[in-house]
Amino acid sequence: MRVGIYIDGFNLYYGGRGLIGARGVPGWRWLDLRTLSTNLVAARAAWPSVTSTRVVYCTARIKADADNPAASAPRDQEVYLRALRASASVDEIALGNYVSRVATAPLATANKRKRPVLTRPAWPVMIKDGSDDVPNATFMASVARREEKGSDVNVAAHLLIDVLQGDVDAAVVISNDSDLAFPVAQARLRVPVGTVNPTKGYTAGDLNGSPSDGVGQHWWHQLTTTELRAAQLSANVGRLHKPRAW
Repeated sequence: MRVGIYIDGFNLYYGGRGLIGARGVPGWRWLDLRTLSTNLVAARAAWPSVTSTRVVYCTARIKADADNPAASAPRDQEVYLRALRASASVDEIALGNYVSRVATAPLATANKRKRPVLTRPAWPVMIKDGSDDVPNATFMASVARREEKGSDVNVAAHLLIDVLQGDVDAAVVISNDSDLAFPVAQARLRVPVGTVNPTKGYTAGDLNGSPSDGVGQHWWHQLTTTELRAAQLSANVGRLHKPRAW
């Protein structure tokens, strides 16, 4: 059985950080993606006789922070990408884009269910139109945002291309992005698919399904900190060294 592994890099990173419990905790980011993938597949008794895995890592290069040019994140990421290639931990790295922009939206706070509640004028801050109060006025706020673009599209594209061309007999998607619901559902019609949630939250509802959908033998799994820590590259990969904070 030839298995393709399709990894949403940023979903895995932020999910892993949430699992670990705090930003900056070392010991898990220097991930050996092939070992992680192999371990996940090996635990599935329904998928016997795995002969090969194809690992596709979808991410984007981090841009330097203009407010903190000495920050090491872009350099650390570049070292990691080179280490993945040098160690044959991945077969392909598909790069999207990392963009900075200013977004403008109504000012809001979160309720207990994390849903937005618009901020309205209230004493002592009131909005007036002439001499009259405007109780339903909307406050607008502009914020700087940095966003990754393209990883979900690359995961979907590589998954479907490999499945439709018959290059894999089964697939694993490591992501909890509900935007992948359609390509994952299409893949399940043709090959068994494992869906790995790398976050500590519930699996996105649109990614759920039945093990018997389509061709069947599908499975779902929630990643653990133990699995992350057990799948680490060697501290030194040739002349490349694991960043100290990793």
